Amino acid sequence: MPSPPATILGLETSCDETAAAIVTDDGRVASNVVYSQHDLHGRYGGVVPELASRRHIETVEVVVLEAMQQAGITWSDLNAVAVTNGPGLAGALLVGVSLAKALSYALRIPLIDVNHLEGHLASAWIDDPDFPTPCVVLIVSGGHTHLYLVNPAGSYELIGHTLDDAAGEAFDKAAKMLSLGYPGGPALDRIGRKGDAGAIRFPRPYLKRGNLDFSFSGIKTALLYYLRDLDQAGQPKRVADIAASFQEAIVDVLVEKAFEAVRRFKVGAVAVVGGVSANSRLRTVLASRAASTGIRLSLPSLGYCTDNAAMIAAAGLKAYTQGRFTSWQLEATAESPHHRLATKRL
Repeated sequence: MPSPPATILGLETSCDETAAAIVTDDGRVASNVVYSQHDLHGRYGGVVPELASRRHIETVEVVVLEAMQQAGITWSDLNAVAVTNGPGLAGALLVGVSLAKALSYALRIPLIDVNHLEGHLASAWIDDPDFPTPCVVLIVSGGHTHLYLVNPAGSYELIGHTLDDAAGEAFDKAAKMLSLGYPGGPALDRIGRKGDAGAIRFPRPYLKRGNLDFSFSGIKTALLYYLRDLDQAGQPKRVADIAASFQEAIVDVLVEKAFEAVRRFKVGAVAVVGGVSANSRLRTVLASRAASTGIRLSLPSLGYCTDNAAMIAAAGLKAYTQGRFTSWQLEATAESPHHRLATKRL
C-alpha cells in the first residue's frame, strides 16, 4: 500500500543559522530559507551562544513564513513538522524545538525529532536520490568529523570519528591564527586558492594508524609553532601558502580515510556532507579520486552543505513514511552521546 502524500516542514536552529524548509513526498525541496548570523558573531570571532539564541527568537517565525510562501502552501497543507533537537547549542535548539512543538499541537500534525547528524546524512540524497547503498558517508563540519557505513536498509554504523577536534574547527582556528576573519573556514579556503599547497609540509595526523579515526589537534599545534618560529626569526608570513598547505594536510587525511573505508567495506560509493564539504579544495580532490577509482561520489550542492532545514525535512520525510514520531514532551539535547548516530558500533 503506497504511503500517503506528505508535506514536511523542517526547522533547524542548532547553532547560528535560523532555517526552515518544505520538502514534499517525492523528495522535492519546495523551499529552503536560511538566515545567517555571521554579521552578529563576526565582531567576536566566533558564535556567542546567548546572542545566537536571541537572534533565533527574533527571526524564526519570519523564516518559517518565508519558507511557506516560497513553497506556495498554507498551514493546512502541512502533514508533519521535523526539528533538530540535538546536538547543538542548548538555547538555540530550544527555540526550534519550542516552535515545532507549538505547531504540532496547534495543527494536530505529527512531531518528528531529527538528530543534526542524521540531517547531514540525509543531505547526501537530496540532489542525488538514486545514490546507492551500501555506501560510506563522511560528515565533516565545525563540530563533527564522523565516518559512517550506511547499509541498504538505511541504518547507520559509526566506523570512525575524531578523537579530539573536528576538521572544521581546525580550519576555523587556523584562520584565527592567520587573522583571516570570521567565518574562518570559508576565509581560509578563499586565500588558500592563491597559495602553494606544497610550500609547507604540515603533519598528516593518524594517516598511517591503520584505523578510520581522525585527530586534528596536533596539526593546529604544528601551525601555532610554525607561526611562532616565523615571528621569533623575524620572517614574513606567506599567508596564502600557509593557508593552502594547512588546508592540504587536512584534505589529504579526510580523503584518504574516506576512501580507505570504501576499500575496507567493499562498497562502490562515498558521500561527503557537512559544512566542510563546501571547501573547494576538498571537493576537487574528492572528485579526482572518485574518477580515478571508479567510485561514485555524492557531494551536496553548496546550499545543503552548511546547516540548513532542507536536510532536516528530508530526514523527517523518511521518519514520516516509517511512522516514527515523537511526543510533545520532546526536549532539546545539547549533547547526545548515546544517540544511535553517536555510538560507535564497529
